Amino acid sequence: MQNDLVIDVKGLTKLFGARKVVDNVDMQVARGEIYGFLGPNGSGKTTTIRLLCGLLTPDAGTGTCLGYDILTESPKIKLEVGYMTQKFSLYEDLSIRENLDFIARIYQLPDRRDAVEASIEKLNLKARADQLAGTLSGGWKQRLALASCIMHKPKLLLLDEPTAGVDPKARREFWDEIHELADDGLTVLVSTHYMDEAERCHKICYLAYGQLLARGTANEVINASHLRTWTVTATSQKQIHRLARDLNGRAGVDIVAPFGTTLHVSGTDTNALNRAITPYRNDAGLTWAEDQPTLEDVFILMMKQSADNFQ
Repeated sequence: MQNDLVIDVKGLTKLFGARKVVDNVDMQVARGEIYGFLGPNGSGKTTTIRLLCGLLTPDAGTGTCLGYDILTESPKIKLEVGYMTQKFSLYEDLSIRENLDFIARIYQLPDRRDAVEASIEKLNLKARADQLAGTLSGGWKQRLALASCIMHKPKLLLLDEPTAGVDPKARREFWDEIHELADDGLTVLVSTHYMDEAERCHKICYLAYGQLLARGTANEVINASHLRTWTVTATSQKQIHRLARDLNGRAGVDIVAPFGTTLHVSGTDTNALNRAITPYRNDAGLTWAEDQPTLEDVFILMMKQSADNFQ
């Protein structure tokens, strides 16, 4: 298994001034794995990605990416990585085909035109190949960005919140493409705020203000949280709002989260949670059901427990 590790780093640390943006992070990612980064804004996800692909140099820590030393061989890492940034970064006044041709020239790809046409075909861009990138919708820009990242056949794909602002259909199609690439052996690191996307990753980790707080499969992370969750439905929205207000801050209640016409009430101390909700269990119009905690419940809990390192 060790030989199959595409990323193997220990103690990864990065400081900006006196603030630790990435604080002693260990990470191992296997070949062909889709590995998701979760965490609030400013948690160090983007910085960690940039440290791994050689765009930033760590202040401490050791390890390898694609078999290369992250401290001394970052130029070699960059050549074998595809990096899709949060913001669309291609030329909006060039067409899809022209943008891809430009990228192919940068990588000095042999048979450049064939490589461009193959990328257009693979990402189903043929009907729009001559359309200016600036006139594309968010979903099509996303496809173009992905095509430009995989043209040079990288071994590692880094995706920094790639589906922000993209409609659900385009998001699903994008993830289908990612799974196909992973099936072919490409390793993918992706940061996301969408819980359904996190659940499509083979493994996830949760970063909060530079510190890695949890990692594993989605089920492993949920189970390790030791959360117990009750779902409450009501005959009126006013009841839900009133119950949320009453329970928020009570001993034993760690999370009170409205989900449409229902309320998730969660806590890590089963006895304390039961004492908190018992006075409301027989209220008319309320239906209580013990439920499995969701990844979003765990996400909210970890955000509440994390200390902002800007403070």
